[in-house]
Amino acid sequence: MSSITLPAGNDKPVYYEIDEHPHPEGHSTLLGFWIYLMSDCLIFAILFACYAVLGGNFAAGPGPKDLFDLNLIALNTAMLLFSSLTYGLAMIAMQNRNLRHVQMWLAVTGLFGAAFLAIELYEFSHLIHIGATPQRSAFLSAFFTLVGTHGLHVTFGLVWLVTLIVQLGRHGLNPANQRRVACLSLFWHFLDVIWIGVFTFVYLMGML
Repeated sequence: MSSITLPAGNDKPVYYEIDEHPHPEGHSTLLGFWIYLMSDCLIFAILFACYAVLGGNFAAGPGPKDLFDLNLIALNTAMLLFSSLTYGLAMIAMQNRNLRHVQMWLAVTGLFGAAFLAIELYEFSHLIHIGATPQRSAFLSAFFTLVGTHGLHVTFGLVWLVTLIVQLGRHGLNPANQRRVACLSLFWHFLDVIWIGVFTFVYLMGML
């Protein structure tokens, strides 16, 4: 265990490192993040499996054809797809060492992500308003759990995105921030892939 040192002119001990410890080429960070994504894959695989088992149990209540508005869901899907495109443009700007464009495209990505969440919250509030609550049937319980878990991940991604924009403004495109942008890129595109599965499996197949 490293000893605690007292900086000159300060009578308070330092309990943490002010400067970030070195990350050799960032390999360990990216490996750890890939492991995290694999664990998230397992979570969503379980939720998809639960929906596959419970999705047909309506308990004499409304089903997908009675509840889903495909036009609204298609718009929501477009918001998330556009956000992945703009994040790709942010990655290209980072490779070109253009900090201003990186921040701009990340901000646009955040706006698309916020629009996606707003539409999803509107859908949830509408379903609850007409009585299609998670307690109504096993189908609705599985639906709210799967779609809500994805929405929660998007919320965390937006918080991370805003934090990253602030860090870029303070410290620029240093190696640590470049790793963070790359990790968030993996996370964001992962959410995009999961949503395509949700859109196909839950909404499209539910309407057929």
